[in-house]
Amino acid sequence: MRFRSIAVTLLSLCAAGSLGAQTPISPSCPGGAANSQAQVTQDACQQAIDLFNYMRPQLGIAIAGGNATLGQAGALGGLPHFTLGVRGNVLQGSVPTVQQPATNGAQRRTAYPTKDTFLGLPAVDASIGLFKGLPFGVTNIGGVDLLLSASYVPKINTSNVNVEPDTPLQIGYGARVGLIQESLLVPGIGVTYLKRGLPKTTITGVATGAVITSPDSVQVKDLDLQTTAWRIVASKSLVLFTIAAGVGQDTYDASTTINAVVHALPPAGRQAMTPVVIKENMTRTNYFADVAMNLLLLKIVGEVGMVSGGSAPTYNTFDKSADASRMYGSVGIRLGF
Repeated sequence: MRFRSIAVTLLSLCAAGSLGAQTPISPSCPGGAANSQAQVTQDACQQAIDLFNYMRPQLGIAIAGGNATLGQAGALGGLPHFTLGVRGNVLQGSVPTVQQPATNGAQRRTAYPTKDTFLGLPAVDASIGLFKGLPFGVTNIGGVDLLLSASYVPKINTSNVNVEPDTPLQIGYGARVGLIQESLLVPGIGVTYLKRGLPKTTITGVATGAVITSPDSVQVKDLDLQTTAWRIVASKSLVLFTIAAGVGQDTYDASTTINAVVHALPPAGRQAMTPVVIKENMTRTNYFADVAMNLLLLKIVGEVGMVSGGSAPTYNTFDKSADASRMYGSVGIRLGF
């Protein structure tokens, strides 16, 4: 009960810091004179920036997930204790359907369509007990674990949007401090801090409705997205099952280069915009619950969670906003000693 009160208080503070009023924004891409490169490519440029802002929160949670170690909260108890697990993070997401760019400046679309899709990233997690902690009654406090993570980022291909990483593997690292180590009588409570990243990734969208051999395209090139996640988690083993719940915050720091190619009617003709470099960050609240089946040294774990808050403003208005709350889940197997 005490942990639930702590979690609710933390969640309220996180949410209060991330909510804010949203107002229509001006185009992020400059316009220009009629038939100039700036005017012809302004709408395509704006769609590319909106694509970046729309996808970065979803990619962020697909990387960060929920619990740093599925079904685990307190510290492991020092050497030689360790865990090794494989998990799959799945997000109930949506991908924008890139529209045919206008050539007379940015167009505000009030019902920009998206296509529902599941975004998933498999990962391998490891934790190693470094310090057992200090004895405190029937438990220990202040234990420390090293956390490692390796995320596999696959290519994603839809009808008109492609996500392609430079390399599929990215390593993350962090630590867990055990506020209370789990024992027969008390639950485990711990705080984790974990940094993960996305390999440099290019997202390319091809406009729908194109009737020419070389369709218009928008591109988010060399997207570099780094996530920082902290969690406070409680767990308790109930012989056959283990339950865990936690709350925390995610920060997504992202940078990219925006490109676009538009094929206009004469006299403008084909126009490629001058690349634009942008950087954005976002903080979201994350809360989750785990249930694990205990099979000797092996655990089969399922997790469900939700992220909300933060701000990802877009010039176009999507049928589901970029910073909408998102539900996610994880399924994994964990070996521990």
